[in-house]
Amino acid sequence: MPPESIAALYDAHAPALYRFLLSLTGSEADTRDLLQDLFIKLVRQPAPALTDPQAWLFRSARNGFIDLVRRNAHRRGVMSRYEAEVASPSPHDFSPPAAPDPTLAIAHALAGLPEEQRAVVHLKIWENLTFARIAEIPDIPANTAASRYRYAMDRLRQTLPHPASHHAS
Repeated sequence: MPPESIAALYDAHAPALYRFLLSLTGSEADTRDLLQDLFIKLVRQPAPALTDPQAWLFRSARNGFIDLVRRNAHRRGVMSRYEAEVASPSPHDFSPPAAPDPTLAIAHALAGLPEEQRAVVHLKIWENLTFARIAEIPDIPANTAASRYRYAMDRLRQTLPHPASHHAS
């Protein structure tokens, strides 16, 4: 693939790929690394004839994320145990709870979704893709993509506080 074709693919799809990967990783550094790796691989080993470059790029980005998770599984397990030990409050560390930040609550709720659901929610809401287009990325039926979206929305409704539940007393 000529460099100008790769540059055109990058210009056309990098912002959406960045948002997608950031929604999966939650880390700007990991997102930048994955995006860079994706295009480096494309330069080194050009993709087969791309009839649908958007689907191929999102699928490759998702696969890169899955590889990252697998590579870091052990390290994250160790860090989780360490963070749990550090986060254990001492009886002398009491401070009144801060007012909840709705943006933070949404980010935590999204992070709590399984990766498959989080990916579908991102592609549907932020990239405005149809379920048929979303289904092409992990190569699943469109009904499965729609079900994952519905399950994610149900879970988010249960997880997030409802605005009506915050009455002044």
